Amino acid sequence: MSDPAGASTALLTDHYELTMLQAALAAGTASRRSVFELFPRRLPDGRRYGVVAGVGRALDALGRFVFDEPALAFLRDNGVVDEATVAWLADYRFTGDVWGYPDGEVYFPHSPLMVVEASFAEAVVLETLLLSILNHDSAIASAGSRMTWAAGERPCIEMGTRRTHEEAAVACARAAYLTGFTATSNLAAGQRFAIPTTGTSAHSFTLLHDTERDAFTAQVDSLGRGTTLLVDTYDIAEAVRLAVEVAGPELGAVRIDSGDLGLLAQQVRAQLDSLGAHATRIVVTSDLDEHAIASLAAAPVDGYGVGTSLVTGSGHPTCGFVYKLVAREGADGAMVDVAKKSKDKISVGGRKFALRRRSAAGVAEAEMVGIGTPPVDDGDDRALMVELVRDGEVVGRESLEAGRERHRTSREELPMQARQMSRGEPVLPTVFLPR
Repeated sequence: MSDPAGASTALLTDHYELTMLQAALAAGTASRRSVFELFPRRLPDGRRYGVVAGVGRALDALGRFVFDEPALAFLRDNGVVDEATVAWLADYRFTGDVWGYPDGEVYFPHSPLMVVEASFAEAVVLETLLLSILNHDSAIASAGSRMTWAAGERPCIEMGTRRTHEEAAVACARAAYLTGFTATSNLAAGQRFAIPTTGTSAHSFTLLHDTERDAFTAQVDSLGRGTTLLVDTYDIAEAVRLAVEVAGPELGAVRIDSGDLGLLAQQVRAQLDSLGAHATRIVVTSDLDEHAIASLAAAPVDGYGVGTSLVTGSGHPTCGFVYKLVAREGADGAMVDVAKKSKDKISVGGRKFALRRRSAAGVAEAEMVGIGTPPVDDGDDRALMVELVRDGEVVGRESLEAGRERHRTSREELPMQARQMSRGEPVLPTVFLPR
C-alpha cells in the first residue's frame, strides 16, 4: 500500500455532505456565511477529563481537501451529485477561518474544540473529515493520558499496531506520544512524525532456534548487551538465568509478556539482583490498560508496553464529538444564532470562546464557555482557543513536541481528583457565561 500522506482527502466524507451542498447551491443559500462548532456533549461514561488530539493531522488533511480528477470522475460516474455541483467542487478551496483547542489540551463537556467560519458550502463538506480525525485521535489520547499518569515516571511504549487498521495505527502512535508515551513500535509513525521507535524480538524468534540459549546469543550478538530479552517463552526463572549468563550483568532489560505481572516482577527482580544484574530493567507487556498499570505501581517494574487497550481507547474508541451549525448569515446580512433543539441532542447557538478558570494557586476550577467577544484576561482565566486557519491559510501548525509539552502542563493544572482511575464525573464543571 502506498503512503496516503499526500493523497486527496476529499472523498473521506459522507455522501450526504455533498447532497446538502447540491441542494444549497440550487437554493442560493450555499454562500451564506456560517459558523460550525465541533464539540462534545459529554465525556465518555465515567471519564473525568478528555484530551484533544489530531489537530495537526486535521490541518494537514484540510490542505489536501481538493477534488482531483479521479474524485470528480467518481462523483460524476456514480451520480452522487449533479454536474453543476461537480463543477463547483472542481474549484473547491477552503478560504475560511478556523479556531480551536490545540493538540494536547484537556477538554470537558461542551468545550468548543473547533470553530469553523466560512460559507455554508465550504464549511459543511469538512464535517465528516474533521469529526473522523478528532474523534479517533482524541479517544486514543484520552486513554493514553490516563496510562502515562498512572505510570508516573516509568516510561510507556506504544505497541498496538497489529491490533488496529494499519493507518489508524500511525495516528494512534502520534496521539500516544502527545500524551507522554516515550516511543512506538510503528516505523511509519517514526518516519512521519519523528517519534522514537523501539523493538527487539517476539516469541517466534526464540522458537526459531534450537534452544533458548541460542536465541539469546543470536540477539545479543546482533543487538548488543543493552538489548531486551523476552523471558517467558518457556520457564521464566531459567530464561532469566540464561539471559544474564549470555549477556552478563550489562543486560539492558528483560520483558515479561504473560502471567501475574506484579508477582513475576518481584521474583525476577530478586533473581536479577542475586545474579549481579542490578541495572537490568524489567519491562512488562500483556494487555495492559491504565488500571493494570496503576495496580503495578508498587511492583519493581521499569517500563510498560501498551497495545490493544490503548488503540481502542481503553473501552471508549470514540469521543462522541459532533459538528453543528451554530450561526449563519440572515437575509439582511447579519449573523443569526441557530441551535438544534431535539430531545437529548440540543446545541447552544452562537460563536463560542472558551477560558479555563484557575484559582490563585493555578489549579483549574471551571471550563468557561461564552458567546461573542471574550472578556479581558484578569490573570486567572486562561484562553483555550488558538487561531488555526486564517483566510484558508494554516497559521496554527506546530511541532508535536509543543503539543506534548502543552498536555503535560494542562494536565498538571487539573485538580487532584483527575488522577483517580475510578469512574467519576468530570473534574471541572462547564459554565456558560452570560452574553
